[in-house]
Amino acid sequence: MRSEYLDGRDLKQLILAAAAYLDQNKSAVDALNVFPVPDGDTGTNMAMTIKAAVREIQTSDTADISEIAKAVAHGCLMGARGNSGVILSQIFRGFAKSAEEKHQMGPLDLALALQAGVELAYKAVMKPAEGTILTVAREAGRAALAAARGGGDVPRVVEAALRQGEATLARTPEMLPVLRQAGVVDAGGKGLVCILTAWNMVLHGQEVAGAGATAISERVGSAAAESQTEILYPYDTVFMLRGRNIPVNLLRQQLEAMGDSLLVVGDEGLIKVHIHVTDPGPVLSHCLRYGELTKIEIENMRLQHEELVNAGASGEPAADHRTENADAAREEKDLGVVAVGVGDGIAEILRSLGADEIVNGGQTMNPSTEDLLQAAERTNARRVLILPNNKNIILTAEQTKNLTKREIGVVPTRSVPQGIAAMLALNPELSLEENVAAMTEAARRVKTGEITYAVRTTTYRDREIHEGDIMGIFNGEIKAVGSSPEDVLTELVGEMVSADDTMITIFYGQDVRPEVAERVSERIAAAHPDCELDLYHGGQPLYYYLVSVE
Repeated sequence: MRSEYLDGRDLKQLILAAAAYLDQNKSAVDALNVFPVPDGDTGTNMAMTIKAAVREIQTSDTADISEIAKAVAHGCLMGARGNSGVILSQIFRGFAKSAEEKHQMGPLDLALALQAGVELAYKAVMKPAEGTILTVAREAGRAALAAARGGGDVPRVVEAALRQGEATLARTPEMLPVLRQAGVVDAGGKGLVCILTAWNMVLHGQEVAGAGATAISERVGSAAAESQTEILYPYDTVFMLRGRNIPVNLLRQQLEAMGDSLLVVGDEGLIKVHIHVTDPGPVLSHCLRYGELTKIEIENMRLQHEELVNAGASGEPAADHRTENADAAREEKDLGVVAVGVGDGIAEILRSLGADEIVNGGQTMNPSTEDLLQAAERTNARRVLILPNNKNIILTAEQTKNLTKREIGVVPTRSVPQGIAAMLALNPELSLEENVAAMTEAARRVKTGEITYAVRTTTYRDREIHEGDIMGIFNGEIKAVGSSPEDVLTELVGEMVSADDTMITIFYGQDVRPEVAERVSERIAAAHPDCELDLYHGGQPLYYYLVSVE
């Protein structure tokens, strides 16, 4: 690769390398979660976000860097998952805006594009904090600009950004007390450093395992000239697999031989599978051995490719027949609701309260912008309310507002109990803005607690926590630790309930037997006689209990 400038093919190689390197290191990034809970997913979110960009550019061989940058930005935007994924998408969006009308980018162009990405990412976060991915990106961008203005070539600009990014990442525990207490650096910042590491490797002639940049470029040629018969695995197959004790690694190995572009994400209770195959039947049948299949989506990429080629120079997107057919089958309505949740019981509760679409996701699997957008389109409503029900999905939901003709309102619910309270405040007679305000206020009155287990040994606020311990979390803090989910739940509810509270609601997870949940609810009701207590089957994975107090 040249050192004096980058063109579209070069940027494509950098993105492919970054996707491969981040995928290889996503588990290490996930493990940097401040809390030792089984839902650390920053690395997975960032890896899936940039993989969406790879899908946008993998059939392109253009040398125009503005076109590749634009495709990368669009892919990241649609595939953005979690706060870290959204911030990453904004970095690439700013990068693409800076690259507009440029065929190539020299060292200064590259540094300015990185700076532009940082500026846009900061605008996406309402209250940016020091010691996060934003800080790492900002300092890396400044170092890149200084190197470019000092006469550095492209490799030196990227190396300067990497070195400063690494140094800033190492200092993030000094900026955020929660990182210092947990003994970790910022996970999002680490993900960004992984991307810069891959870029630096490529620009200095090192190979990134699994990137396959050159092979892909040589094989596919231009998108317009590609023959349909070259798509060896035409059926893009996506589905959820729900079960108990699913052998995730074994299943991944078994599916690898059945197609390509395999992605298996999730845990022993709930997995999302993405694979390209010649025949979806054997894959679906094989996975049925381990549980139930839901949310099955199968697309014929040969037909999609034909539509893309026919769209040609017009630049118009190919039609999404699945969405069109769903819209046609449903009568248009005024107001629709999309809610995020995981667990059959929770999904049923949300539907019973009026949610039109339930998007599978939560702590262990953040949905993408495209997932939420497609759900909003399926409501066939002129106005759509989205309830993220998770603090790490709120930013993703906000990204949908400018991607559809439908009017979107996001109720910033941070948990399923908040989402349920918000649904109870829904009034179809009110405007979208009035509903968002009323539902947000209702959600804020709810206190949420969670019971899960520790995935690693750590110290939190002078409390020693061992791997496998049961933890009770309330208001973002670990309030109770023990060996029994029921004992910890009882202790946590005691911490949560105040003199003014009148209602306790408990949702038990997929790993809790109903009779056990009944016994602990009776114990808690006896301890808090002034509160009404409701018990529901939530079916959520990994979290033994979710509890709300209001």
